[in-house]
Amino acid sequence: MLDDYLRPTECVDSDNPAVTAFAEQVTRGISGDRECAVAIYYAVRDSFRYDPYRVDLTPFGMRASTVLRREYGFCIPKAALLAAAARVKGIPSRLGFADVKNHLATEKLRRLMKTDLFVFHGYTELFLEGQWVKATPAFNRSLCERFDVEPLPFDGWEDSLLQQFNRRGDRYMEYVRDRGIDAGVPLDAIVAAFHEHYPGLMSESGYDVSGDFEREGRTRS
Repeated sequence: MLDDYLRPTECVDSDNPAVTAFAEQVTRGISGDRECAVAIYYAVRDSFRYDPYRVDLTPFGMRASTVLRREYGFCIPKAALLAAAARVKGIPSRLGFADVKNHLATEKLRRLMKTDLFVFHGYTELFLEGQWVKATPAFNRSLCERFDVEPLPFDGWEDSLLQQFNRRGDRYMEYVRDRGIDAGVPLDAIVAAFHEHYPGLMSESGYDVSGDFEREGRTRS
């Protein structure tokens, strides 16, 4: 069963040379699955900017290797990168999905989405010390500082889920629906949910489902 969470998928492309190199680089000199997972988590969290305004809902746009190429991503491809790099190191990994409410979403994002509900928020589950542990690498440290939120820590023992409150005690993120787990990225379900919940958003210039962000999105398998 765990073998399903060690194999590459279309978007969790752990067999991509760039993903392999990234995983080996950030774990150099580190031994032990838990220690490697923690090192990968922090590298993914802080080395790649969270960007909810440039969402490319194509296989190319959602791949772990594309985060490395672009140096930014939103929650799902960043979670895919954490999962892919973990698989490189022999750590079983899978993606979890949930709908969350962002009570402190920016006015720009509220206008764009016309809601504070984020469907199919993505995080990663890692199999460590005989149990599945949740890790959420979406929000990089500099973004958290800007919104006065503690960056999410991860120690490989305890679940690391989105912050419920900011440093002032204001309500921040609220989980409202569990959408299950997957060895890869269920892209068809995600695109369908985006069309259902954000019909106006899908035609905005900042979002793309056709692959027009980069030529590779149309030509690479």
